[in-house]
Amino acid sequence: MRYRMRRLSSQIFVAQLVILTITIVIGFLLLARAERGHLDSQFETRAAAIAQAAAGVPQVRSCMATPAPGCSAAVQSIASGIAHHAGASYVVIIDMHQVRHSHPDPALIGKKVSEPIVTIDGRVHTGVDNGSTGRSANGRVPLYGPDGRMVGEVSAGIRESSVSSALWRVLPSYALWFAIALLVGAFASWQLARRLKRRTFGLELDEIAQLLQEREATLHGIREGVIAFDADGRVTVVNDEAQRLLHLSTGAIGSRLEERMPAGRLRDMLAGGSTTPDDIVFTDDHCLIINRMPVCIAGTLHGAVVTLRDRTEVTGLIQELDGERGLTDSLRAQQHEFANRMHAVAGMLELGLPEEALRFVLEVQGTSAELDNTLRTHIGAPQIVGLLLGKAAEASEHGIDFVIDPDTRLGEAPEKVQALTTILGNLIDNAFEALATVSAPRRVVVGIVEESDQVTVLVTDNGPGLPAGAGEEIFRDGYSTKSTQLPSRRRGLGLALIQRMVTRMGGTIEVSEGPGARFRVKLPRQESASEVVPT
Repeated sequence: MRYRMRRLSSQIFVAQLVILTITIVIGFLLLARAERGHLDSQFETRAAAIAQAAAGVPQVRSCMATPAPGCSAAVQSIASGIAHHAGASYVVIIDMHQVRHSHPDPALIGKKVSEPIVTIDGRVHTGVDNGSTGRSANGRVPLYGPDGRMVGEVSAGIRESSVSSALWRVLPSYALWFAIALLVGAFASWQLARRLKRRTFGLELDEIAQLLQEREATLHGIREGVIAFDADGRVTVVNDEAQRLLHLSTGAIGSRLEERMPAGRLRDMLAGGSTTPDDIVFTDDHCLIINRMPVCIAGTLHGAVVTLRDRTEVTGLIQELDGERGLTDSLRAQQHEFANRMHAVAGMLELGLPEEALRFVLEVQGTSAELDNTLRTHIGAPQIVGLLLGKAAEASEHGIDFVIDPDTRLGEAPEKVQALTTILGNLIDNAFEALATVSAPRRVVVGIVEESDQVTVLVTDNGPGLPAGAGEEIFRDGYSTKSTQLPSRRRGLGLALIQRMVTRMGGTIEVSEGPGARFRVKLPRQESASEVVPT
């Protein structure tokens, strides 16, 4: 029995059954009390009617107005007959001197009553009488003589046992209806308990409490962000990590995304705008990998669960790795070009053409020396010089004219040189990829101008450029105008990373539309920023 009472359905059923029973019993007692009062009122009215019947007998009226021999016996006989036929326990007739002229107990006839005459006001009085015959429902009426003068009072009573008997005759029918109501209520409670049991998937109260504790500990303890939505798109669950990554508060529960987040790709992804697994979205502070899974129970959609993984540090490492890979590709291109030239010189020497070999070496030396001299003259930072030399070799390998803008000037120790190297390398790589399908002549122009308040980077190519209206869309993560034969390789992240980096440093990035892409990046210098920001 103890085990059964631990069941949620049993506890609900027993609790509701107890409440119903108590309510029904109280209601039944109140109804019995009300019915008793109603029966008392009925019997009091009936007693008054009996008294009025006795008071209306002409012989009684004349005998009480003018006593004559034989009147006492006649009055007693008439009163006893009326009481017997009407079912009253007594009919008592008294005169104005409070002397009894009739009574069920003949010994009391001729004696005074202790109560005063209450009908002297000429009205009918009813109530409960605790007289010599016991507790009775009583009715009293005035008695008038033939001349209309009040000559006495008639009191009639019906025993209380008669009222109780009448009450017990009607109570069983009421009890039956209350019992039926109790059974119906108990059945409804049992059905409700079963329904609640099904709605809680058969779990008991302690199991539900344990699940809630485990859910809270799991949601707020994992390193991934979790946000859940119901079928109407309202937030139902958001853990601590999701609040941190999305800048949401606990008040977001119960609201829609439109009320908590600005429009953009991040909100579209959370709302189900894309079903791509491990999709990447950039925010102002984080690089997030988002997965959204619908929640279906018994074939019915109940909402969705979105997981968020913070890959900001990993993306930064990948970005640096891409820069190193680009530098490696540039060195490989230089090595490949150098090997080709050495093969050409060796071939000419084997053919016995030393003068042609010398002329070729001097020509190559002059071209390389010219580019190296140009870079060292305009750019003092060795990291940028090395990057551009490598990109020049890579451009030569792909048949691309790599030109340094004549207005280029950069000091030996520019600010944010690492970010500048990353931005410049990504923009040049994008230009090379844009020219991959373009026939000769192919040209890339690079310019870097350092001023007192900012550093401007300019990369221009003569490729197909950007389609109309793509000037803002191109910086959205996932957007790309290029195709790849490697489906696993993600496209559309390079420019998004650049735009995010430039924005965080307080700079701007501009791009032209139409044939020939032109990217212009402006990075503010630290000194100018410190002058603007008040201390």
